[in-house]
Amino acid sequence: MDNKYYQTSDIALATIISLSFPLIRITPQSSGKSLFVFKRNKEMEKLIEDYWFGTLKIEPKIYFNQLKTIKTRLYSEK
Repeated sequence: MDNKYYQTSDIALATIISLSFPLIRITPQSSGKSLFVFKRNKEMEKLIEDYWFGTLKIEPKIYFNQLKTIKTRLYSEK
């Protein structure tokens, strides 16, 4: 995968990213995990940094509703 895409197997991070950026695809891996793929940009890099530093402020209901959406898409593609 080239550098213009960001991929993660972390469903929590993928959920956060997908609140602001479209999820391009979900790619199953032989390990049983899946990779969530997004088009990379500078705003996303800042969001990811804030996620890892624990400085994000997100409404819990919005997060959990998006997590349900991500899980629905994940399990429908298996």
